[in-house]
Amino acid sequence: MPPGDAEPLVLGVPRAAFRPSPIFLALVALLVTCGVLTWHGIGNVRLAVFGFVVSGWVVSLCLHEYAHAVVAYRSGDRGVAHRGYLTLNPLKYSHPLLSIALPVVVVLLGGIGLPGGAVWVDRHVIPGRLRHTLVSLAGPATNVLFALVLVAVLRLVAPGGGPVEFWAAVALLGFLQLTASVLNLLPVPGLDGGNMIQPWLNPQWRRMYDLFAPYGFILLFALLWNPRIGGWFFSAVFAVADFLGLPPWLYATGLELIRFWQG
Repeated sequence: MPPGDAEPLVLGVPRAAFRPSPIFLALVALLVTCGVLTWHGIGNVRLAVFGFVVSGWVVSLCLHEYAHAVVAYRSGDRGVAHRGYLTLNPLKYSHPLLSIALPVVVVLLGGIGLPGGAVWVDRHVIPGRLRHTLVSLAGPATNVLFALVLVAVLRLVAPGGGPVEFWAAVALLGFLQLTASVLNLLPVPGLDGGNMIQPWLNPQWRRMYDLFAPYGFILLFALLWNPRIGGWFFSAVFAVADFLGLPPWLYATGLELIRFWQG
């Protein structure tokens, strides 16, 4: 940029704050590369499926957090741009360990799309309870949309042929989006589902909600650990998957394939 030239601004924010980060673009490139390797059976296919599912899951986490940030930005919180949330860089989110690393580990070990730690939004500058709810809803809506796209591709294209390993990876990625959608919509303090209803609570209930919100992940694990509640959760996910036409054997095959270290 020539000396003295100012960087173009968008509503007072440098345009660079809206450019996809190289890290996100590298994740997309890894997703495409692993997809090509899986489709053509090049190299270790199980390792390629692992790379496809993990990179695809991290991309979906970035899009989930980006959706929160872009709705918050349009609702009045310009700070999300300065904090780097609109660049889709996973390292810019509130806590990379909770937002990225922990969900990936849970995917590998449990086959569940655990929601990540949410981006920090300055809710004091966002007017109106409805806008607060829409900010929280944006993330889960992205997971739902991602799931629908993957299922549509699976149902429309897979019958034409192709390696079962590739379609198993697509099915697993779609199933993870469904689990993430259901988890994110649970009315647990600190999670998106809870944050959607928090603005509508009376002051007493809101204070109680805010008290438990920092422990949302612990509450979520405790709920899923309960056999009855965990059973309800998986029954709901399996019912949605069945309704959409997602074959159980196919995403189960994908889950087996990504655990390449088991054989």
